[in-house]
Amino acid sequence: MPFDATLETRLNIEIEATVATAPSFAKDVLAGLSAHPKTLPPMYFYDAIGSRLFEKICKLPEYYLTRTEHALLKRFAPQIAARANGNLALIELGSGSSFKTRRLIAALLAQQGGLHYFPIDISATMLTRSAKKLLREYPELLITAHAADYDAGLRRIAAEHFTQKLVIFLGSSLGNFEPPQALALMRKVRAHLNDEDYFLLGVDMQKDAAVLHAAYDDAQGVTAAFNLNILHRINRGLGGEFDPALFKHAAFYNAAQSRVEMHLRSSRAQEVFVERLDRSFQFAAGETIHTENSHKYSDAQILQMCRRTGFRLVQRWQDDKKYFSLNLLGPA
Repeated sequence: MPFDATLETRLNIEIEATVATAPSFAKDVLAGLSAHPKTLPPMYFYDAIGSRLFEKICKLPEYYLTRTEHALLKRFAPQIAARANGNLALIELGSGSSFKTRRLIAALLAQQGGLHYFPIDISATMLTRSAKKLLREYPELLITAHAADYDAGLRRIAAEHFTQKLVIFLGSSLGNFEPPQALALMRKVRAHLNDEDYFLLGVDMQKDAAVLHAAYDDAQGVTAAFNLNILHRINRGLGGEFDPALFKHAAFYNAAQSRVEMHLRSSRAQEVFVERLDRSFQFAAGETIHTENSHKYSDAQILQMCRRTGFRLVQRWQDDKKYFSLNLLGPA
């Protein structure tokens, strides 16, 4: 059932009010640098420069995550698509460039002839760029993109009437949430699913700490530049006077919390003024700004999360090293 329409009529971009009222960079920087310990939200990694750096990270030999998940999708997308009843809608949380999603889109188009894709992402610019590229590649595709946070995007999707839907959350993005918030998000997804629907969750598995250290502190220093870029962003956007050379990228595996932590460590005692905030911030030698957590999971933890959020594990796909897993979940 191809959609015989121009690119413009096959694309609808909806910008939710939550985008306009999202917490401001200035407020979040003020709150984070005033806290003890200091923190900065990882969402602010992804300005134009940060996004380009992250694309480089994904191609590094040490960074197994993107490569491994993409290989799993390439191999098993037809099995996932076989669950479609003929009129399945694809909904993606945090779609970004939709690079890996292409495997699922192609498999679903082969399975049912046409597809309505609903990407949800906070960046309207990224949504528009990636959606137009997809529409040129797949003439049978129809896209309704939502520039919104996950909560608003899911509420908007709930107003649609679907025969069947597949919600996907890839890249182990769930690992950036603290455990209570991760469970809360899974419950919200579950609340919008019917008996025929599915939730595909990509998660990074627990593994040797040396593999994780290499992935988050690569030999070329790309991840370090990605982490330090948040200080450059404060300088550019808020009139900050950070000298990034006085901060060092630090990444390590916290075994007790089953997570990789990323920090920026001050190499000496210093004071940094931020003009837009009209505020100076004191740093002790060795003090850090905590910028990101990436939680890693075991099979048992995934099953436990399913039980606590109203899901059942329908099928799991893992690579030979069990570095990464795709988990197809259904309503319990």
